[in-house]
Amino acid sequence: MSDPPNKPAVTLVSGDRLPTLDAARVRLRWLTLADASDVFEVFRDPDTMRYWSSLPMQRREQASALIEQIHACFANQSLYQWGVERRSDGRVIGTVTLASLDVSNRRADIGFALARDTWGSGYMSEAASAVLSFGFDTLGLERVEADVDPRNAASLVLLERLGFVREGLLRERWRVGTEVADSAMLGLLRREWRPPAP
Repeated sequence: MSDPPNKPAVTLVSGDRLPTLDAARVRLRWLTLADASDVFEVFRDPDTMRYWSSLPMQRREQASALIEQIHACFANQSLYQWGVERRSDGRVIGTVTLASLDVSNRRADIGFALARDTWGSGYMSEAASAVLSFGFDTLGLERVEADVDPRNAASLVLLERLGFVREGLLRERWRVGTEVADSAMLGLLRREWRPPAP
């Protein structure tokens, strides 16, 4: 059965900020300018940014500008980006994003970044799972896509563990600084989504 005419296929977030999503050891929450120092620590690290689509930050002001950009994108409903807060100490250790929200096609892209000193801890698995559940169960998405540098083995392993399927390779898709990178394209359908066991 198709949707009635003029009815959005996806339920977008109302209000002035993203809802908080809780997982076992992390909380996904609205970022504020008070988080700029933590955000800067994540996005200034060359290892964290190795396979990102932009260069590492050089100044703390760039983190403040990013948070303001996140708020503006939320206001126009084009991107939802949560801060990943570690529950044990309140530190923002990364972000998870639903970007390129496509209401009529019930689709979005997922992206994530995590502070290097927390890699291998399972935090991003918890955070990404919470966002995927929100995307499928609350927003009504039918498909989530991921665009990953094929050399980023850790992200590919995480996404495949979450059920994503490799669907293709786009050659020389990104130019970051002096480097050219390919994109491995992955997709996860709502009917395939199985939240990991706690």
